[in-house]
Amino acid sequence: MKRRSFLKKAAGGLAVGTLAAPAIVHAQPTIQWRLAASWPKSLDTLFGGADLVARRVGEITDGKFQIRTFAAGEIVPPLQVLDAVQAGTVEMGHTAPYYYAGKDPAFAIATAIPFGLNCRQQNAWWLHGGGRELMAPLFKDYGCVALYAGNTGGQMGGWWRKEIKSVADLQGVKFRIGGLIAGEVAKKLGAVPQSLGGPDIYPALEKGAIDAAEWVGPYDDEKLGFNKVAKFYYYPGWWEPGPGLTALVNEKKWNELPKHYQAAIEAACGEANVWMPAKYDVVNVDALKRLIAGGTQVKAFPASVMNAAAKAAFELYEELKGKSKHWARIYPEWKKFRADSISWFRIDENTDDNFRFHTKYGQ
Repeated sequence: MKRRSFLKKAAGGLAVGTLAAPAIVHAQPTIQWRLAASWPKSLDTLFGGADLVARRVGEITDGKFQIRTFAAGEIVPPLQVLDAVQAGTVEMGHTAPYYYAGKDPAFAIATAIPFGLNCRQQNAWWLHGGGRELMAPLFKDYGCVALYAGNTGGQMGGWWRKEIKSVADLQGVKFRIGGLIAGEVAKKLGAVPQSLGGPDIYPALEKGAIDAAEWVGPYDDEKLGFNKVAKFYYYPGWWEPGPGLTALVNEKKWNELPKHYQAAIEAACGEANVWMPAKYDVVNVDALKRLIAGGTQVKAFPASVMNAAAKAAFELYEELKGKSKHWARIYPEWKKFRADSISWFRIDENTDDNFRFHTKYGQ
């Protein structure tokens, strides 16, 4: 009798557990958020990263956590996403932190600074090199939690109306360049940096309000039509060799989320962080071929310009230690990571890359 009673109770308990499982899922809160991006919808890889995050969060949570994405200008201008997240105008944003270096120059380190880290190095620093932890206090000062959610990979050096043969050719050139730090370096070389969101660049270049502009690379630049108003396309984009993009979440809203909803955002951002550079590495190939076929002249920055820019950049970094407590705290650790990472990359991968890229066996 005791055995039969135990089995009956056990079976009953199993049934209750089986019935209760779906109830637990349905008991989870239904949440709707808004995400403001710094990108127009036409840039399907940049804005696509934001869309991917939103879609995957919905799928992971069985539709209980919905995030609606808004392109640049639909809620706030492209360079005001951080402000919107901080104020709670939106719960979430997708942007490049270096846009906000005017608030604190250390924001730029989270995206890219001139002659910094390539895509893999940037992710290594953020995920395993202490970068996320170093940056967290700065983002907290602005009421945000930051997660990496994309990287464009190495960028081009922009579109120029005239050839750049020496540093002297940069004098007085009105150049749209991403981020305050890059702009300050350009200023040291004699250029006049301009800060413009993606949708505003083409009309400024077309009307002659600026003389040169950089954005990302062949795929996006072709979409924005820069090749129609400037014929010289320079490389490399030494100011952002591997810029990380972030999903910013209002800290209060983040803390209110159930843990598995937080985990859903983390997982979705991680997927976007892999998806974006992989896509760019495919679509840039054919886009560059089309641009060249259409008459674009692709040119390398002269060594004299590269050396002058690097010298100016590292001088600026030392100056910023006295202007930002966060820069003074983060930059020395970042610089050490960069040196260690370069010492490893130059041993094997750089040697292999140079052989494959610069010999007949690269064809």
